[in-house]
Amino acid sequence: MRQHAVLITVLFALTVTIISVSVVFWEFFILNKQHYVDHIFTKHATITQIFRQHQQKQDSQIMLEVNLAVYSFVLEKNNEAIKTVLKNAKILKKKDFQSVKASLMFSQEGVFTKKTVTDLTVTMLEFNKKIYFYIQAPTSSVLILDEGSKPYRYWNVAYSYMTIILIISFSFVLILQKLRPLIRLRKKIALYGDGNMNISFKTKGHDEIALISNELEATREKINIILESRTLFLRNIMHELKTPIAKGTIATQMLESQKQIDRFSSIFGRLESLVNEFALIEEVTSLGDKTDFKEYRLVDIIDGAIDMAMIDKSSVTIDVEATYKINANYRLYTTAIKNMIDNGIKYSADAHVKILIKNAELCFESRGDCIAHPLHYYIEPFTKDNPAKNSFGLGLYLVDSILKAHNQVLAHEYEDGTNRFIFA
Repeated sequence: MRQHAVLITVLFALTVTIISVSVVFWEFFILNKQHYVDHIFTKHATITQIFRQHQQKQDSQIMLEVNLAVYSFVLEKNNEAIKTVLKNAKILKKKDFQSVKASLMFSQEGVFTKKTVTDLTVTMLEFNKKIYFYIQAPTSSVLILDEGSKPYRYWNVAYSYMTIILIISFSFVLILQKLRPLIRLRKKIALYGDGNMNISFKTKGHDEIALISNELEATREKINIILESRTLFLRNIMHELKTPIAKGTIATQMLESQKQIDRFSSIFGRLESLVNEFALIEEVTSLGDKTDFKEYRLVDIIDGAIDMAMIDKSSVTIDVEATYKINANYRLYTTAIKNMIDNGIKYSADAHVKILIKNAELCFESRGDCIAHPLHYYIEPFTKDNPAKNSFGLGLYLVDSILKAHNQVLAHEYEDGTNRFIFA
């Protein structure tokens, strides 16, 4: 989810914008349609006036039709058509009116004015894309076709709505198109973080993303130069150290005293071991390309570690299925397991280590007292519990570095007199 946060934000903004525009246009459509209906409905005044005059004067139906025709109104005379319209038409608007008719009346008392109130109901109907007015009076009713008016057409509003939606969608497509280089850049950065030191961030263009990409490319080149210089420096130093160590080892054999020979042989041997461990540390820390990671059976790696440790196989109990496989750098992972075996035998009470799989994690168990310090103390270089032990204090530091290169961590737990180190 977090990897696509920008894309999700853009799509969310697009959705909110489209919904907002749709709601506004829907409200506009309703108001515009109502305004159009109200505008047409104003014709009822003319129709009602003609109909009242017809009732008051009691003119013939032909005169009513003539008066209506002046205003493009047609009287519907077909009873079947009238029934069909009234049954199926859509009511657009309906309104009740009262008309007052004044007339002079004569009686014995004299002349007086008589007022007659008549109720009228005018209904505006839509049927078969035509507008009708249905007028109901207490004594009669008529259905009149308005030839001068057409039902409301929503195409203009729909056309405007679709045009705006297309413009908004096209704008967001352009935004997403501009974000594509950012997505490619993120993938390249991930590849660089995984160890592909030759990935290129360089890109064409002059926008902000292109400037960032080109700056990253310049930074990558500087980092690669620094790493190459560091690697070359360390390798030269170790090469220069090995030469005097080899000469010193040879010269030691020329000494007359066996005690001195043993002492200097031990010194130069420890120096050579230290240089070898430094070389391994340099290899682990400069490990960039993981193409040499392959799938191996874990029991094969453990056997290789036991051979490397040059210990009796009876000192190690292996409880790992033969089919269990891992993806690893064989030499480095073998070294990590070898260091754990050395560490377990050296500090256990019975000089024995058990290797097993527990909860899908590789574990090393040995009997003894719990470690005196938290684990992070021991994974620092040149730290150890017992300075008298024949160790440089780099064992667990190397293990931790190798595991990090394999996207794993070293963990520890103590239970029932057993130290358990875990490759998690």
